Amino acid sequence: MAAIINQTIPDFKTEAFVNGEFKTISSDDVKGNWAIFLFYPHDFTFVCPTELEDMANHYEAFKKLGVEVYAVSTDSHFVHKAWHDASPAIGKVQYPMLGDGTGALTRGFNIMIEEDHAALRGTFLVDPDGKIKVAEIHDLGIGRSAADMLRKVKAAQYVRENDGEVCPAAWEQGQETLKPSLDLVGKI
Repeated sequence: MAAIINQTIPDFKTEAFVNGEFKTISSDDVKGNWAIFLFYPHDFTFVCPTELEDMANHYEAFKKLGVEVYAVSTDSHFVHKAWHDASPAIGKVQYPMLGDGTGALTRGFNIMIEEDHAALRGTFLVDPDGKIKVAEIHDLGIGRSAADMLRKVKAAQYVRENDGEVCPAAWEQGQETLKPSLDLVGKI
């Protein structure tokens, strides 16, 4: 698998289900803003609704940070609507659910399980330049945490806004950061 950090997201244009409507969303809509791409295997499954609901429960916190969330599976936008209407967990989702029936977007992020025409659980944080800053890829049985991704967004935004500073492990907003220098070598 090729390194994806600091790569530009692939160009795409697809249909999405968002706030009770179908809408065309493209890579041009993403650029200029922070974004999270939340890939999952399929609608009407088991771990997936828990993850999308967890993200829905944290969505306002992401929006306050200027981050849009895009859920993506190889299902169509029509199936996303049906799932939204049928599932209490998915009924909470207000962020766009992108249809990727051809799998082009999933392949563009290099997380397609070809024999199943399904995505691995991939989470990608994208900066306003369209560059991937965080990439997490999980096996199908391992769920993700929106709260931990929220922490990573804050760290990525801090590093972008504070040239020369880096965030240490488990950094939380308000904690001290590091300024790499010759003086720090061997002192941490």
